[in-house]
Amino acid sequence: MQFRTQLLHAQADSYNTSGALTTPIYQSSTFSYGSAADGKARFAGEQAGFIYSRMGNPTLMALEQQLAMLEGADEAVAVASGMAAVSSVFYALTSQGDEVALLEPVYGGSAAFLVNTLSRAGVTVSSYQSDDELLANINPKTKVILFEPVTNPNLKVFDYRKVLAAAAKTGAITVCDNTFLTPYLFQPLKHGIDLVIHSATKYLSGHGDIIAGVVAGNSRLLPSVRNIALKHLGAALGPQEAYLLQRGLRTLTLRMDAHLAGAAEVAAFLAKHPAVKNVIYPGLHTHPGHQVMADTVGAYGGMISIEINGGFNSAARFLDQLQLFTQAVSLGDLESLACHPASTTHAAMTPQQRLAAGVSDDLIRLSIGVEAPADLIADLNQALSGLI
Repeated sequence: MQFRTQLLHAQADSYNTSGALTTPIYQSSTFSYGSAADGKARFAGEQAGFIYSRMGNPTLMALEQQLAMLEGADEAVAVASGMAAVSSVFYALTSQGDEVALLEPVYGGSAAFLVNTLSRAGVTVSSYQSDDELLANINPKTKVILFEPVTNPNLKVFDYRKVLAAAAKTGAITVCDNTFLTPYLFQPLKHGIDLVIHSATKYLSGHGDIIAGVVAGNSRLLPSVRNIALKHLGAALGPQEAYLLQRGLRTLTLRMDAHLAGAAEVAAFLAKHPAVKNVIYPGLHTHPGHQVMADTVGAYGGMISIEINGGFNSAARFLDQLQLFTQAVSLGDLESLACHPASTTHAAMTPQQRLAAGVSDDLIRLSIGVEAPADLIADLNQALSGLI
């Protein structure tokens, strides 16, 4: 069954007995178990059924079953945010004395959690600037490796094959943040990655109306992640958000195809514009990660970053002239978004840290929406004209 068909028809909702075409919203905090014996059996894990929505809810269960199928996973857990996914995974998989390896850059929130919070539990964090460096120098004590196939916001590309080779040296668990690509474009678990995480706020939902996260993987690792996420951290996703995420998933392929087509056209235009110093987009042959993306994914995503001369002042002039692009953080919405990372998403970093992460004052990030590419190009052109 093709992916786009799976999105609509491979929903294993065994709790919907009403015949409803969409999963009902089970807006209940608690569930009756009928008898004391049944309550005892459910709390002991000996009987299937629901108890309390923080630990499980029929709407969430239907969503998780769908997500697991789309990822090629044994199971999935939906949580309250992308950061809830990150923190749950690392609290579940690491202990005092372990080491975590980062392929930098990773999402700033992920890095901050690992360096500033998880380290307080005695977990060491090591950073590597390339997959080749990781492969050559991985520490024998490394327990978990975290990477993004395409990074934010400088769209650096990492090769999952080298990550797996490095992990094989130490037996490390591999965790892929696949938010930018989605399971439609790349399914890390099918290639040997252990866990995949998403900020489902972005492309999986696609409508900019919920905050959600996902962890998917095998039955060896997921139960401990679920236990930490739901029982210990209390990071449960609400049934309303679960319903909206299911709704968004139904159009994932349609939306992603539009994002991909639009990004390719916009990048080609920007690459020729005299006001643009540099276009960072894996679909361009000039991008250093182009061939890796071509070989491993076969698509290049819907994100583009550009650099223009003049730092914040020029960036602000350009951004303030945009009419179709909305100035906002986040990404993956139907509408096109634009932001200046150095003064927004990465403002808490020092100038030196930003430069090390490839976030210069000249950098602008564009999330290409599903509007007609010609309209987006016209908007960019008029905004850039003031910089020449």
